Amino acid sequence: MTEKNNSQDARITFQELKSLLKAIFVNNRTSSETADILAENCAACERDGVLSHGIFRVPGYVDSLRSGWVNGLTVPDVARLGPSFIRIDARNGFAQRALASADPLIRRTVREAGIAIVATRNSHHFSALWPDVEPFALAGYMAITAVNGLANVVPHGGRQAVYGTNPIAFAVPVYNAQPLVIDQATSVMANGEVRLHALANNPVPDGTGVDRDGNPTTDPHAILAGGALNTFGGYKGSSIALFVEILAGAVTGGQFSFENDFTGFPGAQTPKAGQLLIVIDPNWGGSTNFESRLALLCAQLADAGQDRLPGARRFTNRAAAEQFGIPIAMDELQRLRTLASKG
Repeated sequence: MTEKNNSQDARITFQELKSLLKAIFVNNRTSSETADILAENCAACERDGVLSHGIFRVPGYVDSLRSGWVNGLTVPDVARLGPSFIRIDARNGFAQRALASADPLIRRTVREAGIAIVATRNSHHFSALWPDVEPFALAGYMAITAVNGLANVVPHGGRQAVYGTNPIAFAVPVYNAQPLVIDQATSVMANGEVRLHALANNPVPDGTGVDRDGNPTTDPHAILAGGALNTFGGYKGSSIALFVEILAGAVTGGQFSFENDFTGFPGAQTPKAGQLLIVIDPNWGGSTNFESRLALLCAQLADAGQDRLPGARRFTNRAAAEQFGIPIAMDELQRLRTLASKG
């Protein structure tokens, strides 16, 4: 690791950051396997510049673990119910561990059936979605996923939170290029981004959310203190949020976002959610040159004037981090070291 003594920043390698994070999770009642998966996830988000889901999330993970709201020691129950349908009961554990446990079965199912539909319930999803879908695109598959969460988004025209930020993501392989990866909330802004605005005492843009009385506000503190976010695109985004709620909260046999209840678990932050994942082998659709077709589409977007494809900034940040290290504030690094040393 390279530390800059003349500033408040340091540079740390991915493996160094992952090791620190794994120690923190192990120290807070997670199995070694689960800790490794969570550490990989958080470190990857930090490396790729997705700061709202990187080390910023660590206190939330720790608080949920310490409160007993989430079980860091549980082992998911994975079952293949038919040629293409896989059901996962995360057993009140983390969604990342659930998906990792099912990964070999998912890939085998796609090879055998052309598609795998994965319904996960009783899981806690507290990260970005691109880590869930990007690996499948790197293997030549198309992956689509949707997750619900904690109710903090009002339906269009409403005054009370019903939906989570209900993100959706998909990834596809592109010939001779990085995969095309889209990961976005169905709310105007991700909850983690609102939290970052609150920490910096910066207002959010008009239309982002409402206060506890349902009045429009640009104050991130008001949104977080009993207020709620709006869906993007008015009633159209609200319809997509509803669709995600059905896919992730009902099709999976899970629960709706508004059914999260932290009563009795002070400090808990991770939403207990459901997740639906669909992985497709595009060659089964009749196209023998899918990746080349996607490359043509991406080129057409560039010719039309789109200056950056979704996900491209993450890959640029990743390359810079691999060459120069992951930038991290010295006080933040010291905080992580302190948490990692508490056995």
